[in-house]
Amino acid sequence: MSNENLVRLLLLNQFTIKLGFNMLMPYLAFHLTHQLDLAAWVVGLVMGVRNASQRGMALVGGYLADRLGGRVTVVAGCALRAAGFALLGFADGVCALVVASVATGFAGALFDPGVRSLLAVTAADRRVRVFGWFNMAGQAGLLLGPLAGLAMSGLDFRVVALVAAGVFVLLTVLQGVGLPAVSPELRRERRGWRIVLGNRSFWYFSLAMSGAYLLSFQVYLTLPLAMGRALGAQRDLGVGEMFALSALLVITLQGRVTTWAARTMTAPRAMSAGLAVMGLAFVPLVAWPGPVPHVAVADEGLAGQSAMAPMLVAAALLALGTMLICPFEMEVIVAMSGGRLVATHYGLYATLSGIGVTAGSVLTGTLWDAAGRWGLAWLPWAILVVIGWGCALAMTLLDRRRLLTPSWGKGEPALIER
Repeated sequence: MSNENLVRLLLLNQFTIKLGFNMLMPYLAFHLTHQLDLAAWVVGLVMGVRNASQRGMALVGGYLADRLGGRVTVVAGCALRAAGFALLGFADGVCALVVASVATGFAGALFDPGVRSLLAVTAADRRVRVFGWFNMAGQAGLLLGPLAGLAMSGLDFRVVALVAAGVFVLLTVLQGVGLPAVSPELRRERRGWRIVLGNRSFWYFSLAMSGAYLLSFQVYLTLPLAMGRALGAQRDLGVGEMFALSALLVITLQGRVTTWAARTMTAPRAMSAGLAVMGLAFVPLVAWPGPVPHVAVADEGLAGQSAMAPMLVAAALLALGTMLICPFEMEVIVAMSGGRLVATHYGLYATLSGIGVTAGSVLTGTLWDAAGRWGLAWLPWAILVVIGWGCALAMTLLDRRRLLTPSWGKGEPALIER
């Protein structure tokens, strides 16, 4: 398979993964609470362990991708997610649901580092442009997945789960046939764990970039809460508009943003700018925070609709920041890895960002509740602004100290057997 066709296959992989995932997962909470009549804490547990297993095990998935080859982990991950989705559809006990959720999450930990490292290898000097397309493909799946799930909303949840599982079965077959043979790297590099974990500059970079993932996660956490304050019973409509706006902006503007940023900035500077824009996203909510948390406004009318504006502006700026960051993050990861053990480096990066999102979400939720008690509705948003701009400053300092460069040799990855 030519490099061009392999790039297309990996982009199709990303689109299909997002499509299948978002076909099912947005409707899982409703299934657990209304159809299985489970308590809210069980829903939180099932949803939480999925994210924790995917992010927490990403380092393991990256190590296995380098040890066994990307094709092995990508195919295994897609097959495991198919099994996990099927089990989610038929499980009705807490233990079975947790097992299914862990399997679904670990599947992502297997295929995500493998897909990204294969794409980084294949794209070579086109890496920035290709990872811009990668972000567009994911956003297209994110936009169409819930719509596909909504079209099946009248069907039994088991049918929806089986359809989503079927998407991953087809993807498993496609990847097994289409992905190239890959030369496992860690068989030649026995010190892989020590090299990656001992790369202190990479740790600093990963911790700074965890702020980007925490800020982007707010479209699932604080922005829907703020939308609930503004719209009350119309909250779901507002959240849907917010997600659609974000996805459409990325799909339509990612190519132009990538071209402009690649022409005018280095990769670290583009990522610093992206972090600064993501911090800026919450400034409108500092200026107009709305009523304090837990105090609802009118459900309808011009006042309620106009109150959506700060959240929509925030979502748009978060999308713009993501457009600046996503095409360049793998460029920096490959550079800092020296083009070797790319999947393991990305696994560490994903694991640290997952820890940052989890810890930051707990902090954000605590601040949200405290703001309600203290009458300081602006407080959570101000903290998020500080996090974004603080991480942007950290990235700038790392760049100026020349720490975002290869630490153990130069050269492009060369893992695909010719």
